[in-house]
Amino acid sequence: MLVPRRRFIQRFGIKIALLVGMLAWALRYLLFAYGDNGDLAFMLFTGIALHGICYDFFFVSGQIYTDAKASERYRSSAQGLITLATYGVGMLIGFWVAGQVTDHFALTGGHDRTSIWLFPAGFSLAIFFCFGLAFKARSAKALQSTV
Repeated sequence: MLVPRRRFIQRFGIKIALLVGMLAWALRYLLFAYGDNGDLAFMLFTGIALHGICYDFFFVSGQIYTDAKASERYRSSAQGLITLATYGVGMLIGFWVAGQVTDHFALTGGHDRTSIWLFPAGFSLAIFFCFGLAFKARSAKALQSTV
């Protein structure tokens, strides 16, 4: 996926690449919310297939951006910090929130699966809009050499 990602970032920029990843997460969760194991099973399969786009355009693009922005002296520390933030603290908080959301939507004999999946879909969309308004990529030249 290296070549298509490289072309995408060179053509549209890092901000759009990250926004595509965030939007793919929201779409993925919406598909999980409304898909089922009957006629709408294709929604579940599509949501599963979107994982690669979500991961690549969000996590990998973020790592590329971090690598491009950090000086050579601090590059490995910056990568370690982004890994700690996403796979450490971020997952810890995420799993705790997921447990709270699941408990909140508990029903007698089960859970309100649609509402459970709509929570991260809505959260992803909120982050998408906040990031779109707040993030300013100052220089694309640094990314050109790393992509």
